[in-house]
Amino acid sequence: MSLTIIICVITGLISYNAFSNRELFSKLLFRPVSVDREGEYYRFLTSGFVHGDMNHLFINLFVLYQFGTFIESAFNASFGDAMGRIVFIVLYFGAIILSSVPTYFKHQNNPGYSAVGASGGTSAIVFAYVVFNPWGWFIFPPLPALLFAVGYLFYSSYMGKKGGDNIGHDAHFWGAIFGLLVTILAILAFNPDLFETIIGRFMAGPSSPF
Repeated sequence: MSLTIIICVITGLISYNAFSNRELFSKLLFRPVSVDREGEYYRFLTSGFVHGDMNHLFINLFVLYQFGTFIESAFNASFGDAMGRIVFIVLYFGAIILSSVPTYFKHQNNPGYSAVGASGGTSAIVFAYVVFNPWGWFIFPPLPALLFAVGYLFYSSYMGKKGGDNIGHDAHFWGAIFGLLVTILAILAFNPDLFETIIGRFMAGPSSPF
């Protein structure tokens, strides 16, 4: 069974259970004040396994499955099965953890702030896809992956500064950046010859979606 499916199943089960178990939900969510005052650093990771509602869960699992299966296969083919799996795990869970660090420093003294969701990890997966297939067309929005990526970063940065909508835009932004950097560094470290192919794909420009 692929890592993508395993992560989807585990995340789905924990999230679904936490919908009705508010004690579990509260214990796992990302609360910067609890990290700062109680030393509950595990929340950087466990917050990626709980979601606000079924729609939130479905969107993240759908994105993870759609892009994760592609990236897992690409990593295995590019780096070998063992190293490909390691890079995939570092990419996904590392993004969940590190994408929350800026939010921690922004809200560590705000007892009213908390966040949930795997969006930092899924953003990393999507941006890994952009590296491997920069001109692949997205169905929604109907844009090439590279143009979507630029718009996504701009929007996430703008909304993160604006705030007020209870969405973790900072986590989206930094998860995406982390995914981009880890993928490029992994290529340079474990299959540098592939980098020339990646540059060639980028320089080729978009093709017609029809």
